[in-house]
Amino acid sequence: MELQQLRYVVAVAETLNFTRAAERCRVVQSALSHQIAALERELGARLFERTSRRVRLTPAGEAFLPAARECLEAADRARAEVAAAGGEIRGRLAVGAIPTVAAVDLPVLLRDYRRRHPRVRITLTSAGSQDLIERVRRGGVDVAFLGLPPRTEPKGVRSLRLGGGELVAVVAPGYHLAEREVELRSLADEPFIDFRAGAAGRAQSDAAFAAAGVRREVPFEVSSADFMVDLVRQGLGVGMLPAAYAPRFPDLRVIRLRGAPARVEHLIWDNRPSSAARAFLDLVGAEHAGGVSPPE
Repeated sequence: MELQQLRYVVAVAETLNFTRAAERCRVVQSALSHQIAALERELGARLFERTSRRVRLTPAGEAFLPAARECLEAADRARAEVAAAGGEIRGRLAVGAIPTVAAVDLPVLLRDYRRRHPRVRITLTSAGSQDLIERVRRGGVDVAFLGLPPRTEPKGVRSLRLGGGELVAVVAPGYHLAEREVELRSLADEPFIDFRAGAAGRAQSDAAFAAAGVRREVPFEVSSADFMVDLVRQGLGVGMLPAAYAPRFPDLRVIRLRGAPARVEHLIWDNRPSSAARAFLDLVGAEHAGGVSPPE
């Protein structure tokens, strides 16, 4: 079994077409087909069902594919670690972030990282905090930026607190609320636009209203801050955003809250960061007074 054979299997599985897979791998189709057939003989099972109309994985192929991907990722990581030992950082850096990161200027951070390590392939995924924690645990994401309630710590990963702050209410310019600062409980009868129930971003607001002893209505549930802002602009209700993030929308009015919800932003990573991830942690640590401890 050779790594090149595994690459061919993954390419066919992802394209479901031998011709396109061969083009992706930059080989002639006959060579790719020959190598997959040789691997199937070695395994004693067919990995693909081939007809004149389609290609699909067999049950054996479905079982084989995750292990093949893991082997290729391990090989890539091994090459990257050897390069790092010689002073060159390469490989992959998968970054995850909630949409409302405010403790760091993430676009600038990614730009600076790319300038320092141009041979690293950077990807960015936007998702909710709990989803990102799970992705880091599984290895799909190397590092991630979260926002959690103050008493909540990310579990099963290593983490650094980057900073915290209160949430503010945001409303459309013509919305009937004229105050610049109000008690949280005074908004109990307002319609809210917030993240879906169960999301970390929603939990911060729910906990604050519960602590104030009032219930609120959330008729509009969204999955992104931009969608929340779009609905707020139409005067459909009150949104809640981190105070450090709200100034990105100067057309909205900001209402500060007494008894406001709060959140803490975290940077998380797994227990065995790659050389590319360690370089990113070093960069963030340099911006936060050495706050990231060296990985063990």
